[in-house]
Amino acid sequence: MTVLIDTSAFLAMLNVDDNNHSGAKKEWGDLINSDRSLISHNYVLIESFALIQRRMGNKAVRVFEEDILPLINIEWIGERMHKSAVSALFAAGRRNLSLVDCVSFEVMRTLGIKKVFTFDSHFKEQGFHCVP
Repeated sequence: MTVLIDTSAFLAMLNVDDNNHSGAKKEWGDLINSDRSLISHNYVLIESFALIQRRMGNKAVRVFEEDILPLINIEWIGERMHKSAVSALFAAGRRNLSLVDCVSFEVMRTLGIKKVFTFDSHFKEQGFHCVP
């Protein structure tokens, strides 16, 4: 089984002041010690790098790059998926739904992924199983 890792999970794992930190740390331990395949995509990486650097600094970015990312398969988004996600974003017409979220939904549907490690309620709204 494959689990997509969302920006909100990365942030919660790294930030000890995050309300979801302890749950994220436990879930991360469970995931890396399981037989599940972990995946994310380059839009999540860009968003995560920017938010981690702004909120926690470069040391946290280095931990993210060197300790977390080597355990995750990265899906690289091409033009077709980008355009599909942009269309979905416009169709949704919601101000608080991001392009990164729409790309995640497209990736999950395309690859048949049903489970996501996230603290973002948009995934549940889209019918995905969220952990923790």
